[in-house]
Amino acid sequence: MDSATTPVRPIESRSVADQVMTELRRSILSGALVPGQEFSLRGLAEMLQVSIIPVREALRSLESQGLVQMRPGRSACVAPLDLDELRSIYRLRRRLEPEIAQRACRLLTTAELDRLQHQAEGFGDQKLTMNEIYDEHHEFHLALLAPAATSWDIRILMTLWRASERYIRIGFGRLDPDPHEHDRREQAHVELVAAFRQRDADVVSSAVHEHLARNEQTALLALGQK
Repeated sequence: MDSATTPVRPIESRSVADQVMTELRRSILSGALVPGQEFSLRGLAEMLQVSIIPVREALRSLESQGLVQMRPGRSACVAPLDLDELRSIYRLRRRLEPEIAQRACRLLTTAELDRLQHQAEGFGDQKLTMNEIYDEHHEFHLALLAPAATSWDIRILMTLWRASERYIRIGFGRLDPDPHEHDRREQAHVELVAAFRQRDADVVSSAVHEHLARNEQTALLALGQK
C-alpha cells in the first residue's frame, strides 16, 4: 500500500521535548523539584544534556498542566501548591465517586473484590513509599468504580486525579517515615473493599464519602494546613 494512502502512519519515536517533559513531570510530581523552586532554562538543559529548545517546549506543556509557571526571559518555577485547589478537587470527587460506587458495588464480582482486597493489604508494606505505590493505588480506585463508570465518568475522574496527583504524592509521601501511616493506609482500603462486599448502595456511598474526606484532611495536614 502506498504511504500516501495509508490511513494511519507508523509510530515514531518520542521527541526530545516529550522525553524532557516526562522527566520533569516525574520530578515535580515526586517532589524532587519542590513547589516554588526556580530554575533557568539553560540550567535545566545542561542537567538534561539537551538544547534549550526542547526544554522550552516541555515547560510550556507543563505550564498548561498547572505544574510550572514561566517567567519573563529564560527562567521558570515549579508551581506553588494551592491548597484551595486541592479542597476544590476533593469537593468534586465527593459529588461524583459515591454515586458511581453505589452502582458499581452491585456489579463487581466476588473474585474482583478478593483481588482488590489483596491489593489493599499490600498498601501497608512499610518498605514501599507513596511514590512506589501511587500507580497501583490509582488502579485500585479505578477498578472499584469501573463496572459502573461511563467513558465520560472516567474522563472526568482522570482529570481530577491528575490534578491532585502532585498533592497526594508529596503530602502522603511526607508521612512515609511513620509506620502507623502504612497501617492506616492498608486499613482504610481494606475497609473500603469490605463496604463494597455488602452490596448496599447507602453503605458504599457513605464509605467512599468518608474515605475521600479523611484523605483530604490527612493530605492537608501533611502539607501544613488544617
